[in-house]
Amino acid sequence: MPPGSTSADPSSGYAACQPSRDLNSEQALAQSPVFVVTGFAEQLSWALYRLDRKELGQGLSGDAFLYTRCAVVAAGREAFEGVLQDPRAFALFATDLIWAESLLYTPDHAYERITGEEWDRSARYSYESYSNTGGWAV
Repeated sequence: MPPGSTSADPSSGYAACQPSRDLNSEQALAQSPVFVVTGFAEQLSWALYRLDRKELGQGLSGDAFLYTRCAVVAAGREAFEGVLQDPRAFALFATDLIWAESLLYTPDHAYERITGEEWDRSARYSYESYSNTGGWAV
């Protein structure tokens, strides 16, 4: 179970992984206990990993695919679940190159603000593009 998680299912904490809804999400996260920040990072990694699928990423560079997946997560649970259920919903984000790269750094910055130290983060699931081998299987 990821640190800070109260459930074996990482998707259960998905609602916490929507910082675009609050422009001050880093500040809010930085006022939380460290376990909340690490849990947020795990939830984010899990969500991005679940979106790391061949039918979504074909034709996009690694960075474009990653930042577009961030935009889907930042758009909220409904958008996230919609893309998982119907990959055609990803086209809106990919076609318009809607990116949310800053989402990746939110937990790191919050951790540093809390502890005063840089975080050498590692997560149970990699958010890097093409890391979900099951999602890229033929």
